[in-house]
Amino acid sequence: MTTNKRLSSSPAGRIPGNVTPGGALDVSGLPSYAFGPRSLMWWGTLGVIAIEATVFAMMVATYFYLRSQAPGWPLGVQPPLLVWGTVNTLILLASVVPNHFTKHAAESHDLAGVRLGMCLCILFALAFLVVRIFEFRSLNVAWDANAYGSAVWTLLGLHTVHLVTDFADSLVLAVLMFTGPLEGRRFVDVAENAMYWDFVVFAWLPIYAVIYWAPRF
Repeated sequence: MTTNKRLSSSPAGRIPGNVTPGGALDVSGLPSYAFGPRSLMWWGTLGVIAIEATVFAMMVATYFYLRSQAPGWPLGVQPPLLVWGTVNTLILLASVVPNHFTKHAAESHDLAGVRLGMCLCILFALAFLVVRIFEFRSLNVAWDANAYGSAVWTLLGLHTVHLVTDFADSLVLAVLMFTGPLEGRRFVDVAENAMYWDFVVFAWLPIYAVIYWAPRF
């Protein structure tokens, strides 16, 4: 009797999550998206992070190889000024707070929180990119001056590319969260974007040490 009631109340006489009379598994009642490791987007983001982390590691290894072959380091110039790199490090570390707020809001389907968090994250990213201009100007070496200059500019340039792409991605997501169409998977996009920003932040810390402190020791 109970089964008959469930069949009659389900679309086309199917019971979500059960086998239909024809022998097929009915999955119509399952969610179309998920957060974390249950999401393909999460695994895709993790794969991108693994690839990009490898690129950063290879560039850092190249930096220290060039240093081991040079008679002095840096080559004929003063180390980069500390002020702008340190300011940007503080900005990035501070951005972790609104970033995690946004991620939590997305996982809670809190649209107002996501909108607020995305706007804050975009402001932090914009501030970082503005200060990054001053970083390039304070490296004290041209990109084509010597091996040291090429290594430093490449490291800083690679990280800047990641910042610019994530900034653009955040802008697109923010527009979608304000204008729609709003779907559940958009909250997943926001959560995975926050995960990637964490990578951008913490990947910067060893790069900052290499660019600004390694030439001083």
